[in-house]
Amino acid sequence: MSDFAFVKSSHSGGNPGQDCVEVATNVPAVVAVRDSKNPSGRTLLFADREWLAFRSAVVDGQIRAASLTA
Repeated sequence: MSDFAFVKSSHSGGNPGQDCVEVATNVPAVVAVRDSKNPSGRTLLFADREWLAFRSAVVDGQIRAASLTA
């Protein structure tokens, strides 16, 4: 697997216990997402179009945090 260069989202909380997301876009055609509190845990991989659709659904309120943790 390629080496991803993760960057913490500017929308993530910085306090202990808050949700923190890191995103890597340095690998062509792939967006990688992980929980910054667990960097050795699972990484979600999205194709460019999948990421845009997912991001739009979150921004539009179609996906809420509660539905992501179920």
